[in-house]
Amino acid sequence: MDLSIATNGFKDREILGKEGFGRVYRGVLPASNIQVAVKRVAHDLRQRMREFVAKIATIGCLRHPNLVRLLGYLWHKQELLLVYDFMPNRSLNKFLYGQPKGMLNWMQRFKIIRDVASGLFYLHHQWVQVIIHRDIKASNVLIDSAFNTILGDFGLAKSCDHGADPQTSHVAGTLSYIALELVRTRKANTSTDLFAFGTFMLEVVCGRRPVEHWASPEKIILIDWVFECLERGNILEAIDECLGTEHVIEEAELVLKLGLLCSRVVAAARPNMSDVVKYLEGEAQLPDNLSEIISGFRRSLKWRGRATNFCSNSNNHRVICL
Repeated sequence: MDLSIATNGFKDREILGKEGFGRVYRGVLPASNIQVAVKRVAHDLRQRMREFVAKIATIGCLRHPNLVRLLGYLWHKQELLLVYDFMPNRSLNKFLYGQPKGMLNWMQRFKIIRDVASGLFYLHHQWVQVIIHRDIKASNVLIDSAFNTILGDFGLAKSCDHGADPQTSHVAGTLSYIALELVRTRKANTSTDLFAFGTFMLEVVCGRRPVEHWASPEKIILIDWVFECLERGNILEAIDECLGTEHVIEEAELVLKLGLLCSRVVAAARPNMSDVVKYLEGEAQLPDNLSEIISGFRRSLKWRGRATNFCSNSNNHRVICL
């Protein structure tokens, strides 16, 4: 099998990372000498392989510069291998939390947010079906050799026709990015993606994970901390200290407020991705009374209760119940 040769027999030294549905290996295709990423689907999913292959066939049709490109897949003797473009810079986690800290300047951070928004807009509004990603987070955002931003890991994604109700009946995703209504109703939709994207925006601007257990009490929950800064009239206090004064004030305020708006506890009060892209591209202005609107979503106690129950050890616990 060429992919076994390409990955040196799936040796541990070739592992690029571990995702919810398997391990990802670095590979070099023998015939072309092209580097690729090869995902080996976990053994415990093989009883649902036909369903998974059908999903992959759908995802393979997606074409957008900010979405990971599936080059091909191999299904042979209950072994499923997925081949993607290789991303030499790995995930955004490396740049937000690796050493040295503060590797990303403001221009890069703002571009990352706009790129991911563009990819999500395509998934929600521009493709022939609605694609719900269900696991938007920094570790699923990849950086290519030209520092373009690529949203990856569609293992939890679900599709439905435009205007239809997505058929999901279980909670799936990463706990600190999961909207409260998803825990209650177990129904994922574009609005639950918006909640995760709002959390992601705050994470990129603030350089902090959604839940930081080592932080002082008022800063443990990132969304609460940004909201408190807004209430005090200094929302820019929440941005990553590594940026110093190197940021565009109007853009930083926009992203922080938009992150809070997308994270409102009432799903119907969140914007859609079409609105979000217009805000980020300067084609529309946030409401003048945005602070009052956001104040209506005050839910620190609810959020803290959920965080205590679900995120007691790590903010990167992933729920996979399909």
